Amino acid sequence: MNYRNADLNLLKVFEALMNEGNVTRAASKLSLTQPTVSNALRRLRETYGDPLFVRNGAGIRPTRRATELWAPLARSLRTIRGTLEGESFDASQSDARLTVSMTDYVACIVAPRLLERLGELAPGMRLHTHPGTVVDFGQSLDDNRADFAIGAYNDDVQRPGFMRSRRLWAVDFACFMRNDHPLAKLDKIPVKKFLNARHLDVSLAGRVGGIYDRVLQSRGLQRNLVSTVSHYTAAYEAVRRSDLIAVLPWSEGLETMRMTGLKRVAPPLAAPARTVELVWHERHETSALHQWFIGLVVEMLAREPAARTARTRSWG
Repeated sequence: MNYRNADLNLLKVFEALMNEGNVTRAASKLSLTQPTVSNALRRLRETYGDPLFVRNGAGIRPTRRATELWAPLARSLRTIRGTLEGESFDASQSDARLTVSMTDYVACIVAPRLLERLGELAPGMRLHTHPGTVVDFGQSLDDNRADFAIGAYNDDVQRPGFMRSRRLWAVDFACFMRNDHPLAKLDKIPVKKFLNARHLDVSLAGRVGGIYDRVLQSRGLQRNLVSTVSHYTAAYEAVRRSDLIAVLPWSEGLETMRMTGLKRVAPPLAAPARTVELVWHERHETSALHQWFIGLVVEMLAREPAARTARTRSWG
């Protein structure tokens, strides 16, 4: 293909198809008819010698070639749009709808802060959250069921190639029990007492045994795990109302009011800290709305890694 003969308007169609994942929605976004967009897609296919998009249910999915093209094209289109439009996204006037996938633990931290801030900066914007874990984040983003996801990845879950991310904060793990639990009076829980206590854990996927059990197994140890629940909110409440103890996440400086009636102590066997990230599909790299939202979340919630060093020495 010769650059001088290329129709650069086709790139706007390519961008819309990547962003929308649907020919009809892409046509609506561009204020074009569906046949016009279909014709542009045909010319794009001829230009690049690749189908670029294939049918996927009610929408379309980019081919490997389209995905490879998108990274450099997205950067270029974002630069071109910036020179022509400047800061074109006006949050105060936006009535956009965004969906974020996250667990109830993350939602308790993120949603109240985010809704408060959006109420100040973008009162017309609509924000919806839905439950999700890192296991299904990729599918939710790829299928356009979510614009963003927030959670902590681990080594067991492979990240899709289209996923982009920004680090937010580190999550430590503490041992929680009710204030008058027999172990609550101890400054340091002996390993044997800790393992023999009645444990509860959170299993978002419904499976018995989680990351902390693998930590113990790596040392040839096993705890007395007697119950699992599928929500963090339920875990805190169950521990508050029983003799159960639980190793649960703790986000220093970000936790909401869930400590009433609970004692938090360091477990005798430390669990590895994890990092909560904001993730999104690469197709949103040219969206002023999505880039604005990324900046907002990072500004509100990002914490420097160095901040962990001091706080891991004391559990308060």
